[in-house]
Amino acid sequence: MIVQIAHLYASTCLAIVFFEVALIAGAPLGAYTQGGKHEGALPLSGRLVAATSVPVVLFNALAILSAAGFPGLGWPVWTGWLAFVVQAMTAVLNLLTPSRPERAVWAPVTLVMTAMALVVMTA
Repeated sequence: MIVQIAHLYASTCLAIVFFEVALIAGAPLGAYTQGGKHEGALPLSGRLVAATSVPVVLFNALAILSAAGFPGLGWPVWTGWLAFVVQAMTAVLNLLTPSRPERAVWAPVTLVMTAMALVVMTA
């Protein structure tokens, strides 16, 4: 069951990476990210923030997969805990964002992801 939860977590991370790539490419989804400061496409600075998020999200995915025993990874346990902390901070930020669309979409997603990461790390 833990491996399946880790796979679901990683799959959700992959979906987030696709969202970030869409933002970088200029998709008009600014209301759903970075506090909703930009209704349409993000300016260059916002796209750079989105680009910075991609390796962080991929790190989280791999760290949680490793913690679940995914073959070939074998990362130190602290990386999974770091991923959990980053995920929890992301959930808090999504709960506190002034953007209603961002809060409506990402707060539930990131809260569930935080719970999945915790389940994997405490198994």
